[in-house]
Amino acid sequence: MSNTIRVVLADDHVFVRDGIKSLLENEANIEVVGEATDGLEALKIVESCKPDLLILDIRMPNMTGIEVVEKLRSQNNLVKIVMLSMHESEEYVLKSIKAGADGYLLKGSSKEEFLKALQTIANGGKYFSGDISSILIGQLNNSTSIQESKPMQDEDQLITKREREILKLLLSGKGNKEIAEALDISKRTAEVHRFNLMKKLKVKNLMELSNKANEYSLI
Repeated sequence: MSNTIRVVLADDHVFVRDGIKSLLENEANIEVVGEATDGLEALKIVESCKPDLLILDIRMPNMTGIEVVEKLRSQNNLVKIVMLSMHESEEYVLKSIKAGADGYLLKGSSKEEFLKALQTIANGGKYFSGDISSILIGQLNNSTSIQESKPMQDEDQLITKREREILKLLLSGKGNKEIAEALDISKRTAEVHRFNLMKKLKVKNLMELSNKANEYSLI
């Protein structure tokens, strides 16, 4: 079975597509198998080429990138999708994730980050560049829960072993960079674990996190 990542590019600017192709041409395990200039064409090419990964601009003619993601997911198409945009707005980020995108990259990302993101997403992970993780955490922190309280699960089922390690480090005053160094993981992975932990515990800041951890004897 081939390990080559088959990619479709969807962007209405030819110089952007040419730039991405130029960047990828020396990557032995990545092959560009199709290109689209608008959202409708992207849907057709994904259907015909059946790529592993779709690199998708947000603002395109006929159908936006977000609408393309929504359409593909409504069809139960599981192609991995990374949004590539010059926009770092909270609205675009959250709409993309809600629609079902697997990652969000800024067009100003470095070659190294771009390639790392493609590999991560192609292998089933998620990747958000720049301050995107901060936007996600900020959205969580600023939201007010309107759900009815549910009984807390057993602590061993509630958070993972890794999340418990993250929790201890957070409550000892460590930041994302220090947590990453302590656990020998990337800063991005530390940010994701932190986000997931706060989401699971339904807390908005470190004070609430500490109170919840003590209440349910998580540390």
